[in-house]
Amino acid sequence: MMRVNRRVGRRAGAVAAVLALLLSACGGEDDDGGGGGQSGDTTGVTADTITIGSHYPLTGPAAPGYSKIGPAAKAYFDYVNEKGGVNGRKIEFTYKDDAYNPANTVQVVRQLVLQDKVFAIMGGLGTPTHTKVVDFLNQSKVPDLFVASGCLCWNEPAEHPYTFGWQPDYFIEGKILGQYVKENFAGKKVAYFSQNDDFGADGVRGLDEFIPEEQVVTRQTYQPGNVNIGPQVTAIAQSKADVVVSFSIPAYSALLKLGTLKAGINPQLVISSVGADPVTLGGLLESFAKQGGVTVSGQALIEGIVSDGYLPAYLGPTADQNSWIQLFKKINAQKQRGVTFDGNVLYGMSQAYTFVQVLKQAGQNPTRESFVAALKSGELRGPGVVPLSYGEDDHGGFSGSQIYKNVNGVPTPQGPPLVTTDESVADPATPHTATPAPAPPNGIPSS
Repeated sequence: MMRVNRRVGRRAGAVAAVLALLLSACGGEDDDGGGGGQSGDTTGVTADTITIGSHYPLTGPAAPGYSKIGPAAKAYFDYVNEKGGVNGRKIEFTYKDDAYNPANTVQVVRQLVLQDKVFAIMGGLGTPTHTKVVDFLNQSKVPDLFVASGCLCWNEPAEHPYTFGWQPDYFIEGKILGQYVKENFAGKKVAYFSQNDDFGADGVRGLDEFIPEEQVVTRQTYQPGNVNIGPQVTAIAQSKADVVVSFSIPAYSALLKLGTLKAGINPQLVISSVGADPVTLGGLLESFAKQGGVTVSGQALIEGIVSDGYLPAYLGPTADQNSWIQLFKKINAQKQRGVTFDGNVLYGMSQAYTFVQVLKQAGQNPTRESFVAALKSGELRGPGVVPLSYGEDDHGGFSGSQIYKNVNGVPTPQGPPLVTTDESVADPATPHTATPAPAPPNGIPSS
């Protein structure tokens, strides 16, 4: 049985990490930089502001849905700023468009660090994009938190001590989805459709830990930017797969669904949380179909799709009773009038909330060092339906997820939330029964 370990290669990377820190171009300042008397690097901190940054695909193939994350995070920060900020400091959030192009990511992140002098990068989006800047950020000793990607590579504390993931890594997600497929589609023919990078590869490795090899009839990948997935769909149709498990961004999830219908097949779709937000996916299906001269209901086309999520459902009866959804919907209505609340808005606001919580724990006069220490404290409690796993030796993020199935347009839970690790199949997904923390009454973490 293959074993995937987050800590592979960390000893080898430790020496390089130490050298990188010693050679840091931007970190290691001992003055207070306006932060006021606490020893450490206070780049980006003044007496009344703290500046952070990020990169998102505001344009390009990954923009549908994902372009809403940055503005949603800023909306939450604006809400906090109106209430006095954090320890008297307003949060200034600058995010730049990289169009999901790694070359652009390198350029905009260097601008944020070297020109804009940000304190931290929060929520940089994408596996192929952020991998191109993770070394630079760590060499510069810039806190690199809540990377919007489930790559295992964010959880390498020895090699990248300043980088922290956010969502369950793709191997964990693959295990949870794979376990669901094994338990619910025993003996059925299964096809894989995945992005041709670490996103897809890590997810598929997780699937393989549970789905028997003899059930997998074809393994198809796609290259971001190439929207012609006809050959992959043809291969899936010829394989006569009953179930297709997809690790894809939203646009390619939509192309897959429409492609299978065009090919005259309608397999059960099981899609990673990355590409299955109901509002985003339904909207894309309607838009793409309209471009082909067909009018369809996006809600009808997402019916029955299985996915997972680590944040509370924002649709259906449970959403009306969830204090986090109520809070973020209120802020969205106040700060982003006309913007439809969906999983991407929830994602951005959840990250922003957690950033504020860490910033409060970092002290009255935060430094980059005290901020990282607070993040590793293991004391974070927030919107997730499963716990965050941060600690001295774990920079991973959420430790599991909830399986959902779209029923009448509503993501309906399939059993309790599940937690697992990325170590091996010897640690299967198990129910998480603890009650999630409610949102604070004023919408701002107390500590």
